[in-house]
Amino acid sequence: MSELQDLSSLIRSNTPLIVIETPDEARVVDLFRHLLANVFRALYRWSITEGMRRVDMDREDEAETAPDISTTLHAIKAHDQRGIYLLLDVMPYLGYASTQRMLREIVDRRGCLEHTIVLVGNKIELAPELETLAVRFSLRLPDEHALLKMVNDEAALYMRENGGKRVVVDKDALAVIVRNLRGLAMTEARRIARHLVFRDGAIGAHDLPELAKLKFELLNRSGHLHFEYDTAQFADVAGLSRLKQWIGLRREVFSSGELPVGLDAPKGVLLLGVQGCGKSLAAKAVAGGFGVPLVRLDFGTLYNKFHGETEKNLRDALSSAEQLEPCVLWIDELEKGLASAGSSEDGGVSRRVLGYFLTWMAERKSRVFLVATANAVQELPPELLRKGRFDEIFFVDLPNHGARSEIFRLHLEKRRVDWGSFSLTHLAEASAGFSGAEIEQAIVSALYTAHAEKIAVTEAKLIEEIRNTRPLSVLMAEQVEGLREWAKTRTVPAD
Repeated sequence: MSELQDLSSLIRSNTPLIVIETPDEARVVDLFRHLLANVFRALYRWSITEGMRRVDMDREDEAETAPDISTTLHAIKAHDQRGIYLLLDVMPYLGYASTQRMLREIVDRRGCLEHTIVLVGNKIELAPELETLAVRFSLRLPDEHALLKMVNDEAALYMRENGGKRVVVDKDALAVIVRNLRGLAMTEARRIARHLVFRDGAIGAHDLPELAKLKFELLNRSGHLHFEYDTAQFADVAGLSRLKQWIGLRREVFSSGELPVGLDAPKGVLLLGVQGCGKSLAAKAVAGGFGVPLVRLDFGTLYNKFHGETEKNLRDALSSAEQLEPCVLWIDELEKGLASAGSSEDGGVSRRVLGYFLTWMAERKSRVFLVATANAVQELPPELLRKGRFDEIFFVDLPNHGARSEIFRLHLEKRRVDWGSFSLTHLAEASAGFSGAEIEQAIVSALYTAHAEKIAVTEAKLIEEIRNTRPLSVLMAEQVEGLREWAKTRTVPAD
C-alpha cells in the first residue's frame, strides 16, 4: 500500500491519536490535504504562532482560536463536525496536567465527536496513558524518482532567479547525487541539492565531496563519528598488492549498490599488523578505492558511566553511519574498544557493546563497508575473529625491499626533495626491518639536520639517520616476531 492509502486507512478507522515524528511539516500538511479526496473531513492546523485555522484543499481560513493550546483543545472538543487536527510542535505544552487531561478526553471521545488528533514534531514523547492510545506513523523517505524531480525543480528555480541561465548538468554525476540523497527526508535533501546547484550553477562530479560533507553534518546527530575529509588513493600506498586487488574486484558492486545474482554485498575487512606499517593509510585508501566518503568511529567516546548510555551511543553512531551510505566506516585500534569484552568489571557493558556490534555486523543491509585496524590481536575477543564476521582478515607486515623503495620515493616527492641522484635500492637495503612510519621519520630527521646545516639533504645524510634509528622490529623483536608467526597461518598477507 502507498503512504497515502495507509494514512487513509487510519482516518477511516477513526484512529483518535496519530503521532508523526518528522522535520517536514509542509509535507505532512500536503499529505493530509491530498487525503481529503478520499476521506471527507475538515482539516485544521495549529501552531503556537498562528493558532488554529482551517486548511482544506481549497481554503486556508483566518485563525479560529488564540494560539493558547488550552483554548484550542476546548474549541476542538466543542466542534460539531468531525475533523482532523494537525498540532505542530505541541510537545512543550503536553507537560501540563490540564493539557493532558483535555487531550485524553478528546481521544476518548468524551462529550465530543470522533475527531482525529495528529501530533507533528521532530521528537514526540507521550505520557504512558496517552502512548497506549496513540498510533505512530512514519513518513516514507522519498525514492529516487521523487529526489530526481526535486533536484530538477531546484535547477529550474536557479534558472528563474538567474535570468534564464541554465544549470550545467552531468547526467552520470546527477544519478550518483540522487542515489546518495536517499535516506534523507525531502526537506533535508532539498537543502543539500539547493546548495549544490546555487553555489556554481552546475551539477557534476566535483559536487560529490561537498555532498558527502553536507550529508555527514546533517546526519551525525550522535556526535561519535568523525568525517575524514582527506581520503587516500591506493597510488599513495606502497605495497599491499593483494588488498588493492581485493578491493578492486569489489568496487563496482559496492559503488553501484546492485548485487549480481549469487553475490553478497562486501561488508568489511580487518587489518592486523605491526605498528606503523600503514594500516590507517590503507583504511583511508579503501574509501578512495571505492570512491565513497570515509567516517571514523572512536570507540573510546562511546563509553558513558550511566547505565545503558554506552549501548545507546553505539546504536546512534552505527545508525548515523547507515544513513550516510554508501560509505566506509573506519574503526582504528579496535582492540582498545573491545578488549575488555570478556571482563565483568564494568558491569557487563563491554559484553553488551560487543553483542550489539556483532549483531549489527551480521545483519546490516546498508552499504557501509567496515574497515577495522588492530595491533594487538591477542586482545581481541575470539567471537570477532571467527570466519564470517569480516569478509577477510589481512595482515599488514613490515614492508619488503620493493615496498621500502616505493615508500622512500613517495615521501621524498611529497616533501619536494630532489632525489634524482639517490639510490632508492641502497636506501631500501639500509632500512631493512623499518616500518613505513619509521622511514618517514628518518626522512624528516634528515631534513631537519640539513636545514640546520643550511645544505640540501643527501643520500648519505638519510643513511646516517637510518643507522641512528632503532626500529620497533629491534626494540620489540620478540613481540613483533610473535605477531608475524601468529599471522602466517591465520590471515591473508596484504602484500
